[in-house]
Amino acid sequence: MQGTPGGGMGPVPSPVDRRTLLVCSCILATALGQMNFTGDQVLRVLAKDEKQLSLLRDLEGLKAQKVDFWRGPARPSLPVDMRVPFSDLKDVKAYLESHGLAYSIMIKDIQVLLDQEREAMAKSRRLERGTSGFSYSSYHTLEEIYSWMDNFVTEHSDIVSKIQIGHSFENRSILVLKFSTGGSQRPAIWMDTGIHSREWITHATGIWTAKKIVSEYGEDRILTNILMSMDIFMEIVSNPDGFAFTHIMNRLWRKNKSNRPGIFCIGVDLNRNWRSGFGGNGSNDNPCSETYRGPYPHSEPEVAAIVDFIRAHGNIKALISIHSYSQMLMYPYGHLLEPVSNQEELTWRAGSPLTGPTTVASSTPSVSSSGTPGAMASCCRPPRSSPQPRRCGWQFGSS
Repeated sequence: MQGTPGGGMGPVPSPVDRRTLLVCSCILATALGQMNFTGDQVLRVLAKDEKQLSLLRDLEGLKAQKVDFWRGPARPSLPVDMRVPFSDLKDVKAYLESHGLAYSIMIKDIQVLLDQEREAMAKSRRLERGTSGFSYSSYHTLEEIYSWMDNFVTEHSDIVSKIQIGHSFENRSILVLKFSTGGSQRPAIWMDTGIHSREWITHATGIWTAKKIVSEYGEDRILTNILMSMDIFMEIVSNPDGFAFTHIMNRLWRKNKSNRPGIFCIGVDLNRNWRSGFGGNGSNDNPCSETYRGPYPHSEPEVAAIVDFIRAHGNIKALISIHSYSQMLMYPYGHLLEPVSNQEELTWRAGSPLTGPTTVASSTPSVSSSGTPGAMASCCRPPRSSPQPRRCGWQFGSS
């Protein structure tokens, strides 16, 4: 550390000075269009028993707008990861310590990682402009993804088309890629990514998967056989309003952007808005919660668009929703306790070299699971050249 001209150390800012600096930084960041998370930490807590799990759930109730569970309280054997704003760190840590809840600091300062991520995106964007190409190893904005979709459909019009299935709350287009070798109303597979807007790795996974489908068709026997008899529908940006907001204002925004008269907090967790299991385990009726389920099933236009499309199609045979962070393969139905009838078939090859290390979680109610209209969530692993979901590290939030 550099000393003062007199040889002594310079004045050390007091905690009050640091808080003032952080507040000023947040105000400046907001004015410039981005929220600042300097000093925010991610804590990992390991609850010993159900009593301690209950204490962690109470913490969410006490500070619904402050404590952001990335891996929620599910059972004693699983760690709980939560983001805590700098302004609440002292109180939250005191709460944990007073109740004998051991914790470790998983991420010391979130803003440091966010700055690194933004730097990497800016560098990639400069390279893309220089080569007039599209990087499959970088994150992209909504506008860039939609532009890529247009070019992708043009380049592969023999097998890919684009469908608009609705509009978001803020009137953005909800777009789906259709992979088909011909025919109408054929059996189909539905895939969606990015229903939680801050899970950027899922959008990247969807884009990479789309590229893989067109490049492997005619080369890979299994994929080719599927497309000869079935269609594939892929919704890469399932939450366009929330996703745009993560780039414009709040990188850690998870919900959509709907608002209702008389309710101060904005947004609904779209993955808790399905009719299946609505209001059950893992969802919240508090509009300020990150897992707020909404006023009623399918209340959100983004969810209603998917439901209406699938129902109108009438021949969807499989539904895969890709999330990040937990590296779990989940299948119907996350809000129930009973094993599904074809559990053995669904767990076949789980954790194989095709998928990497995977936890199979069937019918396990937790804040990390919620019913969808069919199969639950699957975490795919792209090749090393793409941003990857990992068991630990820099991803955001419960599924």
